[in-house]
Amino acid sequence: MSDSITHECGIALIRLLKPLEYFEQKYGNPLYVFHQLFMLMEKQHNRGQDGAGIGALKLNMQPGQPYLFRERSSKPNALIDIFSKIIRRYHQHVNRGVIIPELPRTVKTHFDFGAEILLGHLRYGTSGSYGPARCHPYLRPSSWPTRSLMLAGNFNITNNFQLNKQLIDYGQHPIFDTDTQTLLEAIGYQLDEMHNHLYRTMRDQGVPGSKIPQRISAALDPAGILREVARDWDGGYVIAGVIGNGDAFVLRDPWGIRSCFYFRNEELIAFASERVPLMTVFDQKAEDIHEVPPAHVAVIKHDGSFSKTPYTEARERKSCSFERIYFSRGNDPDIYKERRCLGGALAEQVLKAIDNDLGNTVVSYIPNTAEVAYYGLMHRLRQKRRVQVKAAILAAASKGTLDEALIDKLVLTNWPRVEKVAHKDIKLRTFISQEKERETLASHVYDITYGVVKPTDTLVMLDDSIVRGTTLRRSILRILSRTQPKKIIIISTAPQIRYPDCYGIDMSEMRKFIAFQAAVALLNESGKRERIPEVYRDCIKEIKRPVNEQRNHVKRIYEDFSPQQISCKIAQLVYPDTTDWNGELEIFFQTIENLHRAIPNHLGDWYFTGDYPTPGGVAAVNQAFIKYYEQKQGRGYS
Repeated sequence: MSDSITHECGIALIRLLKPLEYFEQKYGNPLYVFHQLFMLMEKQHNRGQDGAGIGALKLNMQPGQPYLFRERSSKPNALIDIFSKIIRRYHQHVNRGVIIPELPRTVKTHFDFGAEILLGHLRYGTSGSYGPARCHPYLRPSSWPTRSLMLAGNFNITNNFQLNKQLIDYGQHPIFDTDTQTLLEAIGYQLDEMHNHLYRTMRDQGVPGSKIPQRISAALDPAGILREVARDWDGGYVIAGVIGNGDAFVLRDPWGIRSCFYFRNEELIAFASERVPLMTVFDQKAEDIHEVPPAHVAVIKHDGSFSKTPYTEARERKSCSFERIYFSRGNDPDIYKERRCLGGALAEQVLKAIDNDLGNTVVSYIPNTAEVAYYGLMHRLRQKRRVQVKAAILAAASKGTLDEALIDKLVLTNWPRVEKVAHKDIKLRTFISQEKERETLASHVYDITYGVVKPTDTLVMLDDSIVRGTTLRRSILRILSRTQPKKIIIISTAPQIRYPDCYGIDMSEMRKFIAFQAAVALLNESGKRERIPEVYRDCIKEIKRPVNEQRNHVKRIYEDFSPQQISCKIAQLVYPDTTDWNGELEIFFQTIENLHRAIPNHLGDWYFTGDYPTPGGVAAVNQAFIKYYEQKQGRGYS
């Protein structure tokens, strides 16, 4: 994605099913699982650059001993910052003789993260401020382990206001801060309710006080708690939690919007946001990694027993297609095939745009995340050229005109030319975090290979998606124009992004979308500018209706224009401001039909179509348009 957007947090949870002694004896390393957590998070570092955090819970600690620990950081390279600090503390204890690595009991006693349950989180902030206090895990401590709660997740909740109101109705004083704080208090409230009910029941039955904590721990039902608390949640989410008694849980939203996978053997159970990190870190095959089903919660009780049960009714599955297009790592076997299909699906449009003149066309890609789709495009272009050559040879043979010169002409010419044209300066990229900084330095992020494109060539560049168009206009096209081609064609493996996301991706302000800017420009140019205040007034009326009765009025901004018309206007809007090149620019996008064919199991496409899977999504798009019209910034579901 040439336009950088923040998105998609990552989670990792490891629950040991064997004592620490087992891992020291088998792997020769008392920090084996701690290192595995680091690797599981490192393999998902693409999912979080705003901060990181890890938590730990030690099982069966004696009263008076600490059992719940947490470390968070929002520094650059937060993951390295956290683990290096913890490892330094560990070695200080070893050097002082407090910890003896060959004696795992000393590791558990004196090393905070010598624990049986480890929870990790990588943060991409889409709400709240920045800093270590905004990094997961969030913690709700109590002197009762069965009331202590640690929480981390990859999610956005669209009805945060409603959930906070429920907490107020309970008599609480919630802090209107982040979705995570709201869910922490909501789950914590139901945890308290169950705990108190169990306590009173056992006390009235005459159970000795010293025995009550153990009895409560055995009777505690995390699935029942979540069944009660999550029934009103609207949004996309994967939530991982650890209760102080040693129970752990991971739940996934009813629409399957956010992704979550797990691996289980006799040694441990591990969860992650993506499949490949589990495969790599634990050396497993794809078929050994399982998906947490939508609307289900996976529970690991303090005794190690594991269950997966529905906590609410499953809805029509709308798994996020951007996970497959861009967010998840491309070395997942299924994602790799899907991205190749996305690229191959664009071949017909490319051939039409270049009038089948492959010999005078250079095909490349930008940024590196588009590489796999590029392979699919090139494979399909070569396939189509081979069909053309075969047909021409057979036709000439039937006419008796086939000779060596014709064979040389058909076989050796008009094949797609492959070049590495654009390069991204990775070192410079590490300094770019905020939007104003990105805009200031955008013209220096990319560089080109000189001398591979001729003035008679068409330069085709494949991008995985185009969101704002800012980097195209201010950087990429200015740089590509230096190659002086007669025409530049930018193609996107994703369709036009027209609507905001409200389920975890930082794409919430409509004014930033280049497709939206193009539609507004077309309305103004075609004498239909009154449509904009009409939609605004209708959105105002709509948000006064119950959330589950609202309709998406923003679709009317686009309804008079074809995707081709909007693409042409986008090309005009991002045409590079330079006097050194006056060639032709064309931009086109993946079709919705081809997107669904390439990614048949991830049909969440609301950012392209406006068809939101939850009522809160429809309310959010109406709110987003109101904010656009009133020239207010911020996400539409605040």
